[in-house]
Amino acid sequence: MNKIIKLLNDFNELVMFKHSIFSLPFIFIAMVVAANGWFGFNLLLLGTIAALTARNFAMGFNRYLDRDIDALNPRTVNRPSVDGRVSAKQMFIFTILNAFGFVIVAYFVNDLALQLSIPILIIIASYSYFKRFSYLAHLILGISLGLAPIAGVVAVSETITLWSVLLAIGVMFWVAGFDLLYSLQDIEVDKKLGLHSVPSQFGAKKTMLFSQILHILTVVFWLLFIIESNSGIFGYIAIIVSAIMLTYEHIIVNRDFTKIDKAFFTINGYLGIVFFILIVLDQLIK
Repeated sequence: MNKIIKLLNDFNELVMFKHSIFSLPFIFIAMVVAANGWFGFNLLLLGTIAALTARNFAMGFNRYLDRDIDALNPRTVNRPSVDGRVSAKQMFIFTILNAFGFVIVAYFVNDLALQLSIPILIIIASYSYFKRFSYLAHLILGISLGLAPIAGVVAVSETITLWSVLLAIGVMFWVAGFDLLYSLQDIEVDKKLGLHSVPSQFGAKKTMLFSQILHILTVVFWLLFIIESNSGIFGYIAIIVSAIMLTYEHIIVNRDFTKIDKAFFTINGYLGIVFFILIVLDQLIK
């Protein structure tokens, strides 16, 4: 039993389960808006499992593919995928099982969800390859998480609406923007290993500028989402709060690079939760 618990803890560390907080709120935001309120326990369960299996697949595949690179980076050398706690075979099986799990859940959601399941897996897996030849990898990561609200509206209404696309684009820019900041930690390692991150290609100053631009675009597209979805006062409050939190994130990083973890995990994690709560409140008062 102790071995099983230890293995589960190692896999939890491998996929950084707590980071699911970035995508889950935006899946449910889309589901709430598409359903004009509560979308039912069945879709809550299926949506949660779909989100977790998709993310586990993406993280498992990334750790499996990047284990050689991570072994050369002091920041990642203690990951379970590198230090031997989780073997390559175990990661491969874990990744495949989650891929199958995602497709099976999509089958039980609806026909469009099933049709999109394989393309979604291909897109979220492609991130692991892009950084080996293109600095657009940050945007690919953004697209991967930006699929969350698209998946949410498909689950509820079996269609893709304009407002869900606007929300998804906002999520894409949001994730790409904070991933740029996070990657500042690995400038020297990326240069040494020949990885094509924006910081290694353009330097820290331009990277922070690019991130600021992306986060301005984030607020713009989320505002367009609020307008297109006919949201009320709490929707607009969500935009204002998001803008404040993103501004604070950049202030923190500009002052001290050692605070990147705080900006990346804490602020962005709370942003998604606050956005979700405000959208729910908006639906309640309609």
